[in-house]
Amino acid sequence: MEWAGWRFGGKDVADAAAAVVVALLIRYAIVDPPGPSSPLPTWLAWPVAAVLSFPIALRRRRPRAMLGFACAAAAVATAAGAVAAGAIWLSFAPTVLVLYLVASTASLIWSAAALAACLTAAATAILTFYMQVFPGLEVGTAPSEIAPAWPVEISVNAVLLTAAWALGAVVRWKRDTTARLVRHLAESAVSDERRRIARELHDVIGHSMSLITVKATVANHVADARPQEVRAALAVIEQTSRSTLAEIHRVLNLLRSEGEPQQDHLPVPGMADLPELAAHARSAGVEVDLTVREEAELPPAVAMSVYRIVQQALTNVVTHVGPTRCTVTVDVGGREAVIEVLDDGPRHGRPPRPKHGGHGLVGMRERVKIYGGAFSAGPRPEGGFRVSARLPYGLNGTAT
Repeated sequence: MEWAGWRFGGKDVADAAAAVVVALLIRYAIVDPPGPSSPLPTWLAWPVAAVLSFPIALRRRRPRAMLGFACAAAAVATAAGAVAAGAIWLSFAPTVLVLYLVASTASLIWSAAALAACLTAAATAILTFYMQVFPGLEVGTAPSEIAPAWPVEISVNAVLLTAAWALGAVVRWKRDTTARLVRHLAESAVSDERRRIARELHDVIGHSMSLITVKATVANHVADARPQEVRAALAVIEQTSRSTLAEIHRVLNLLRSEGEPQQDHLPVPGMADLPELAAHARSAGVEVDLTVREEAELPPAVAMSVYRIVQQALTNVVTHVGPTRCTVTVDVGGREAVIEVLDDGPRHGRPPRPKHGGHGLVGMRERVKIYGGAFSAGPRPEGGFRVSARLPYGLNGTAT
């Protein structure tokens, strides 16, 4: 519902209803107070009650302004004697409700200053009432339900105002704590995503550049003697470069913000792409024997992790060992994927090429760690190198 540019919701309606209820209570207390009656005409009880409770209805719109209005109105009404002797706390009830909202939304320093101002105004107004107005009130024939006394009035108002402020401050603290926790989780999610994208780029670029380097080296050595091999090597380089650019394009699309136009996503690599990996390694001089036993279809996320682990293992073979024989076994079943990559080591006793960085093994280990699996990598007693990984997964492809 809208009126004059204001939009009213359920909370506004609830505040308006609360203002009406408080106005009725204040009016009833003024007409029939527990202590001596007010010297003002009875008909003034309605406008006084309406003015005192009005800030409750607009406290969400102008909390600070309504707090000042409520406190000032209660203080003036109390000092003028237009309130219920023995139940002055009802006059400050709107101030209590607005102070709670201010304490739950404003800064701690500002709300504490507002609390101090309200306490001072209430104490001053009550003392003025009991020193100047109360002695002139007519004492009723019936004894008072509550014996009016300024220490009791000041204490009750002080307790209510302080309790409202403390409750609002606690609500604000919990809200701020929750917001900080949400921001921390969001930042952690962003960091995890960045690490994942970095692993993707490392795997894509590392595998492709290793293959391109090997084929370029071959082409350079046989350029004069065997030009046909040069053309074949250049064809492999061209094909690998195109596929690498496509994969990099897919990964970098993940970095786009939601407001930027997204291009069509390329398919995520998986189990069906393993033979192409083996073919790339063979073109670099590695005899790859690929065996895939898939009793159940892997979820896409697990299949991509299997693909990346095999890709990185073959990249290490091409980069650090060179032409050799390599066996790749992927066994899927029983809610887990088991990967084993074995190579025979350099041929003719040639020492392996020096490693640079070592990020490949780290990336594979991190992928396995995500699923709570087991990873091992190291030299074989009979020569060569062995990489083994086990990825358990749940029904939806998550870690078990």
